[in-house]
Amino acid sequence: MIDRRVFLHFDWVIFLAAIGLAFIGIVNIYSAAAGIGSSLYMKQFYWFVIGIAAIGIIALFNYSQLERFAYFLYGMSITLLVAVHLFGRTTAGAKRWLNISAVSFQPSEFAKIALVVMLAKYFNETSIPRQGMSMRDLMLPGFILIVPFVLVAKQPDLGTALILLLIFVSMALFVKVKRRTLIGITLAFMPFIPFAWHFLKDYQKARLMSFIDPKLDPMGTGYNLIQSKIAIGSGGVMGKGFIKGTQGQLKFLPEHHTDFIFSVLAEEWGFVGAVIVIMLFLTIIMWGLHIAQHSKDRFGTLLAFGVSAMFFWHAAINLGMVMGLLPVVGVPLPFMSYGGSFLLTVMIGVGILINVSMRRFMF
Repeated sequence: MIDRRVFLHFDWVIFLAAIGLAFIGIVNIYSAAAGIGSSLYMKQFYWFVIGIAAIGIIALFNYSQLERFAYFLYGMSITLLVAVHLFGRTTAGAKRWLNISAVSFQPSEFAKIALVVMLAKYFNETSIPRQGMSMRDLMLPGFILIVPFVLVAKQPDLGTALILLLIFVSMALFVKVKRRTLIGITLAFMPFIPFAWHFLKDYQKARLMSFIDPKLDPMGTGYNLIQSKIAIGSGGVMGKGFIKGTQGQLKFLPEHHTDFIFSVLAEEWGFVGAVIVIMLFLTIIMWGLHIAQHSKDRFGTLLAFGVSAMFFWHAAINLGMVMGLLPVVGVPLPFMSYGGSFLLTVMIGVGILINVSMRRFMF
């Protein structure tokens, strides 16, 4: 039975911030995709509508039900990731997509939500020592991470695998890890850092070298970063205007409707537009942490914190990537980058935050 009183406390702050970012994203995809395919922005709009419906559905049920279905969600996520390796569609050398009838989707995106729910359940049901978790305490939650991490990394999709790892690290640190354990893990992995280079593929090595100096291969691996910096810098204070960005419109900037959508925005809307978008992201992340802090139970706190961590790492890595502060690793920008599976995933995340926020007033 749904208690209608919860809707009196609907969280409009995070809802409107998310809707605002998604709308800005659709507008910029319209601009970025001019000449590529005018239907891209409409496809994104359809997924946006589905995402709003998902928020409404999630808000109907008490988030505590997610704890009961955590094993099911996690198991389904792993099953779909295995199915990708067996039956998935290969695009640009990566097998990341599943086709069901006329719909294609990326199971790796939904794995992020499944991991957050599963870890929230585990940490909620596990008694954490006052001094923090030891190496032994981290073994089981580490196993929960490693299965989807390996399956996603083998696609290969190192960007999503990195997000899964960072979600795990964030939630583990949130519930507390012993200082000696952190030091031990750091010292244990340090000797392997020099050898890690030899395990990277050639294109990954090239990306790292281009991050250090994009001019080493200005027409190859360094091209995206160089063009992104030009686009962002040329926007100035107020930007060049809607559909007037030369880097995007003349197709100098690759992947400008997906990973580099922020570069398109900065070129066309300038410093002012970029600041507005960053402030909206800060609103979602900080408000998500506020929801976590004021949740009525530990599971809700862990759930809200995990979703907020997912938003934070996505935004931080993408923005750092397009501005040349971090290597290009293929991490999209929440709400704005083109991609139905990703947009639906972040909208589900918003729905979870709203759900936890609404029910913190119920006792």
